[in-house]
Amino acid sequence: MITVWPQYLNKNLSLSEGRKIAKEYCVRDPTIKDIETALKRLNLKYEVQKEFSYPGKWYEKSGRILVEWDKTKLELIREISLKIKEIKK
Repeated sequence: MITVWPQYLNKNLSLSEGRKIAKEYCVRDPTIKDIETALKRLNLKYEVQKEFSYPGKWYEKSGRILVEWDKTKLELIREISLKIKEIKK
């Protein structure tokens, strides 16, 4: 299982604030709902955990999603982000 936080895909954050991929792949302020919708469309198994806070922003409950994926974490994040962009068009 790979943990995905919304911060990983957020175009408005720097790498030191939690973004994991290049800004060209990122989206503005992704929500757990956006990520969940993308995962449904990608037909991936996942588990939403809304009560968790990203360690860098422990005071803010952003939630996280655990995803079953057999490739790298960065590949998963990029796929989710591209799917969110496709959905929001």
